[in-house]
Amino acid sequence: MILVLPVDLDDDLGRKTGVRTPVIGRDAVEDAAVKLATADPEDSDVNVLFQAINAYEDLRADDTVDEEVEVAAVTGVNEGDVKANRAVGEEVDTVLAALSTGEEVRAIVITDGAQDESVLPVIRSRVPLDGVRRVVVRQAQDLESIYYTMKQVLSDPETRGTILIPLGVLLLVYPFSVIAGMMNLPGAVVIGTISTLLGLYSLFRGLGLEETVDGVAARVRSSLYAGRATVITYVVAFTLLIVGGVQGVETLDATRSAAGAGSITLSQSAAVFVHAAVQWVAAAGITSSLGQVTDEYLAERFRWRYLNAPFYVVAIAVVLYGLSGYFLPRVPAAALAPLSLTELAALLTAGTLLGVLSTLTFAVAESRFSGGNDGEAGVV
Repeated sequence: MILVLPVDLDDDLGRKTGVRTPVIGRDAVEDAAVKLATADPEDSDVNVLFQAINAYEDLRADDTVDEEVEVAAVTGVNEGDVKANRAVGEEVDTVLAALSTGEEVRAIVITDGAQDESVLPVIRSRVPLDGVRRVVVRQAQDLESIYYTMKQVLSDPETRGTILIPLGVLLLVYPFSVIAGMMNLPGAVVIGTISTLLGLYSLFRGLGLEETVDGVAARVRSSLYAGRATVITYVVAFTLLIVGGVQGVETLDATRSAAGAGSITLSQSAAVFVHAAVQWVAAAGITSSLGQVTDEYLAERFRWRYLNAPFYVVAIAVVLYGLSGYFLPRVPAAALAPLSLTELAALLTAGTLLGVLSTLTFAVAESRFSGGNDGEAGVV
């Protein structure tokens, strides 16, 4: 059997006419095409449906074709390529299941452009393809037609953003250059800024980060509205990380100045940086973990073992503080003095005992105060 398969990836047919898909059968596809043409005569998917009917009639009239011929229209969803491709695959499965034939089914896919053809691997994984036909509508090439086409293209939000944003950034080069000249700034700054903006925009569009950014923004809004403690604790933790980094860099610069150029090795530099910044990083870890524990308690998902997190952070910080302190350079005028072997052993022991004791303590607490419902701790 030969299956003529018109594809509407963004579901214009369903959204504009209310027709339920997949649409199977010559008459049903024709009715759907008429409804779509009535709802939106300018939609290119109208031509796809009628082209599918035309291909179906040609195959039926061809004497060399001794197989059954069927036509079925499938659609995706208007929610991104991944979801749309998945929806098309599910509808193709529905069509194949509905065809009552013992013959091997081969498909001829009808599309209106490269975007819809991105679903071809999904279709090919379900049914062999005999060919792909792209419908190109012939238009008059006069000035009015070109103007109308540009107007229609720019009216689409996605296309408008893709074309006009880079064009607008490029057009800002000259006025920015004039402003930079008035402020005695080098022109390279303006060119570099514009190039950076265009590069970031290209990466953003090329990597398809729109949905990711929208998802992050939605989660942030949900966290704010739900009153989650992690919103504040993450901000504080990020601030503490920045302070720790600055503190580490400043201490490293002071130590190098006191020791003289070239007298500190790379490993000693790393030890100075870690020794100066580790307490700030530990404070950031404790802050974020306490916020997470608070949210888990408010959501009634609290478990005693969650309290291990801040103690683990402190234990790791103690170990790193001791190791980095032991390998500090011996510079008399430096603000940091290296730790002795005894001090290192004491810190390593303290960090190990803290981690082990916290694990045992909260394990015992969880076993004794557990509410008995899937291991969740009761509120005490």
